[in-house]
Amino acid sequence: MTSSYHHSIIQHLNPDSWAIVNRKQLKKAMAELAHEGLIKPTLRKDSNTSYIVYADDPNIYYQFDAKILALEHWHIDEASLTKINYGQKETLDLLAFVLEFEIQLGITASVCPTYLEELTSTLSSQAYKYCHQKNNSKALVQADFQTIEQAMVEGHPCFIANSGRIGFDGNDYEAFAPEAANPFTLVWLAGHKTRTCFSAIQALSYQQLLEQELGLSMIQDFNKKIIALGQNPDDFIFIPVHPWQWFNKLALVFAPDLAQKRLLYLGTSKDSYVAQQSIRTLYNKDKPNHFYTKTALSIINMGFMRGLSPNYMKSTPVITDWINQLLEPDAYLQECGFLMLGEVATIGYTNHYYEKLGNSCAHNKMLSALWRESPLSKITASQRVMTMAALLHIDHQGTAFLPELIKASGHSIETWIKAYLKAYFSTLLHCFFKYELVFMPHGENVILILEDNLPTGIFMKDITEEILLYNKELTLPKAAQRVFVETTDEMKILSLFTDVFDCYFRFMSAILNEQTHFSEDSFWQLVAECVHDYQKRFPSYAEKYQRYNLFVPQFKKCCLNRLQIRNNQQMLDLEDPMNSLQFAGMLNNPIACYANQALSYSTNNYPSKELNTL
Repeated sequence: MTSSYHHSIIQHLNPDSWAIVNRKQLKKAMAELAHEGLIKPTLRKDSNTSYIVYADDPNIYYQFDAKILALEHWHIDEASLTKINYGQKETLDLLAFVLEFEIQLGITASVCPTYLEELTSTLSSQAYKYCHQKNNSKALVQADFQTIEQAMVEGHPCFIANSGRIGFDGNDYEAFAPEAANPFTLVWLAGHKTRTCFSAIQALSYQQLLEQELGLSMIQDFNKKIIALGQNPDDFIFIPVHPWQWFNKLALVFAPDLAQKRLLYLGTSKDSYVAQQSIRTLYNKDKPNHFYTKTALSIINMGFMRGLSPNYMKSTPVITDWINQLLEPDAYLQECGFLMLGEVATIGYTNHYYEKLGNSCAHNKMLSALWRESPLSKITASQRVMTMAALLHIDHQGTAFLPELIKASGHSIETWIKAYLKAYFSTLLHCFFKYELVFMPHGENVILILEDNLPTGIFMKDITEEILLYNKELTLPKAAQRVFVETTDEMKILSLFTDVFDCYFRFMSAILNEQTHFSEDSFWQLVAECVHDYQKRFPSYAEKYQRYNLFVPQFKKCCLNRLQIRNNQQMLDLEDPMNSLQFAGMLNNPIACYANQALSYSTNNYPSKELNTL
């Protein structure tokens, strides 16, 4: 490799970018750790807005100006953030901060090094995005699906270390990170049928899948390679593999299978793919209407090794068929524009050496893949799509994307938010109250459907790995039993309070409060109105509205960074995720004050017009 190539992987690392992203990420760390109660800022005696927080050594402390919004959201003035070390002002350094607060954070000696490495990787990723940002928020409003996808800066809004990617080297980052947006080809292997299982929805056969994804010519070429290796093509199943996984894991860990020709190398795809925000989900750049390909990728990212279980792969299409049959005919979901991206086919290869170590063993999740429908194959000519994560995007000039998108729609803020809540929150309410079914509806898992920049529907993805069913009365296929969970009523409704209110609306409301004149009270009133509107529409679920009360005064605070700090290799016990969660105190419910009010649609319920337009 040339020296210039070596230098390209560190060009974004310079004093200016490093100082900027450290300040930005330290602000986020302060806000989220204060939210979770791991650090405890106190008001300075001479101020109503200036806070001070002391490190384990009280001679080291930080000062900042902040407002505490609903749900204990700390809106910190980034420019005001200052560090004092033994009386001297000092440069902001996120890694130093973690070490200074080690006792308060409860981070152990075994976890700390890897956590610091994840934070360093996150900072490096932020610096890369800072140096390579091509479109500001206003320009992104007019951008296409993938341009918006690749422009996302924040990552998960709650997690501080959200771009760890432990396992990637500098070259891998440029080759495979979503923000680098560099296309690459997939490696294709053939797995012997004694070790490989193909599953698909009823409407899709193995041959149909291959013909779409590879084409007849490539299928023939791969079959010739199998014959040239002295094997029978009928005995093998083709498997797509992420190139990083092939070079770093499979060629080594699966060496016995390769040596004994249970696993064959076939070549690389003709089509090019680009990574999505979820990094192991790959979009076909050459044929956008074709399926996404999701592959095992054995890097540690945000508290998990990102493998795919061959055991889970067997049941994935069964769950897709079941949930489609359950939800697709629902007239209310159709009215709201709710659609799902089906996970239509899967392949899993079992390494028998590791199989005995149990399903949770990371080495058992190294060679699997699934195919998911593309949203571009399911929209009309008048519609466009974008990741819902974009609604929380703030560019490097400090301008938020959401107000620009609303402005481009030509509608008032409340009209836009109502349309959004109908498409997003009403559908989640319906799935919960009618079916007792919940998704993992964070920004990266939802794709918005818009017409003239106004939300008209959503696509939900990750509909097999991350759904939970609480309803005992619904009949599940035997292969789909893993989605059923028994838990308390409090934990059931907490799925909405945590995933929607605390992990998404909290940030959305803060952006509108900060960058427009739309108050957080106005936002939460619209959320409450959405709930009341739904409950009026479906009075037959009145008993459930009492049992699962969305207007309770308080709900448990679920703490994601506490999970990662406790165990950044595997945050949750995947066999029992509900009982792995970390809680710390209670949050005041921002819609509780509207419990007994049937909200009117009169404009008298809202601030004046000039406060609700951009």
